[in-house]
Amino acid sequence: MTSKTPTPRRAAAAAFVGTTIEFYDFYIYAFAAALVLGQLFFPSENPMLSTMAAFGSFAVGFIARPFAGMVFGHLGDRLGRKKMLLVTIVLMGVATTCIGLLPTYAQAGIWAPAGLIFLRLLQGISVGGEWGGAVLMASEHAPKGRKVFFASFAQWGSPAGLLLALIAFRLITTLEQDDLMSWGWRLPFLLSGLLMIVGLVIRFGVPESPEFAEVKENDQTSDNPVRDVLRGNWRNIVFAALAVTIGSGGFFFTNTFMITYVTQYQGIARSTILDCLFVVTILQFLSQPCSAMLAGRIGEERFLKWVAVLCMLVPYPMFLLVQTGNLFYMTAGIALAVVLLAALYAVIAGFMAESFPARVRYSGISIAYQLGSGLTGGLTPMLGTFLAGQYAGQWLPLALFFSVLALMSLTGVLGLSQLRSAQARPTALPTSHGVA
Repeated sequence: MTSKTPTPRRAAAAAFVGTTIEFYDFYIYAFAAALVLGQLFFPSENPMLSTMAAFGSFAVGFIARPFAGMVFGHLGDRLGRKKMLLVTIVLMGVATTCIGLLPTYAQAGIWAPAGLIFLRLLQGISVGGEWGGAVLMASEHAPKGRKVFFASFAQWGSPAGLLLALIAFRLITTLEQDDLMSWGWRLPFLLSGLLMIVGLVIRFGVPESPEFAEVKENDQTSDNPVRDVLRGNWRNIVFAALAVTIGSGGFFFTNTFMITYVTQYQGIARSTILDCLFVVTILQFLSQPCSAMLAGRIGEERFLKWVAVLCMLVPYPMFLLVQTGNLFYMTAGIALAVVLLAALYAVIAGFMAESFPARVRYSGISIAYQLGSGLTGGLTPMLGTFLAGQYAGQWLPLALFFSVLALMSLTGVLGLSQLRSAQARPTALPTSHGVA
């Protein structure tokens, strides 16, 4: 190892900073969809229809992610992890900045929502390629036996990016309503251009993953990694996609749909729920590395199974506390759910990565994660809004919906555990005639 090769800690730190910037960009769209985009780009006499349309544009980014996972996975397994990460951060920065420059429906008519959806599609493509590369740059630089823990640093970028997004939107919601709707909403998007430059500088300083470098040096790269992983590891992909369900869908349930739920159905001020989510996200940020360390001590499989079960149970106390309308109780209820689903989210990335061989690993984890998050993360706010409208004043259908997401994750974790156990079993040698 040369002096130019970074330590595992430096690689993990670079993954953390890069994903923080990417997720900041992704989350500010989520908040804007919940707060302002419906009125600005999808005006309607029915506020619920405007919000549904805004969440529909939010879902577009998720629809693009499985396709992007395949494309960037293929290129990442052929050309390297680092090159793909440089492309994704530029793509995200440009798309997000351009959203901040878009004219609204009142200014450009139908071209405004069309442009918004196109740029949201680019955001989704960026995140679709980003996640797998960031996880692998952290885990493949890590020392043996600590890959799951180091991979969690890429996951740590999610609450960090969410904190930045919450701060940005909390600041602009202090503006007068007219100023917020005319120019204030644009500021968080325009900030993305500066963050993109920071991310590029950091990523240029980290060399290629040593595991991929070894695969390439030994001429073991796959000619068609997507085809190979779909043929040889399709069960891993299915179970891994299920395993990430609550980690993706659950976050957008608590951090995106919940904004709409408490403001439209409980009459709680936007500033109140944003303050609540800010405290919750700080707790998530602090708890995630602790969860990763705990999982390393008791075993990742055991940890993930128990956390998935607890996630099935947690929405009921969460809604009971949210229904009080009291800021302290609301924060406690949402924090309880988020800390649990964040525990699964912190550990699942490295657990998934270890379920695929290095030559097709970028493709495998990208397809699995983006398929799971695309189907659940993008649709969760829309389905939550639909259920809230159909069962106005009733929280039980929403809690059951959350439990189903957690059950899907439990199914995925159990399936991956069985596959990993089968792969670890030594193949029995054929016996000679007459010999037991």
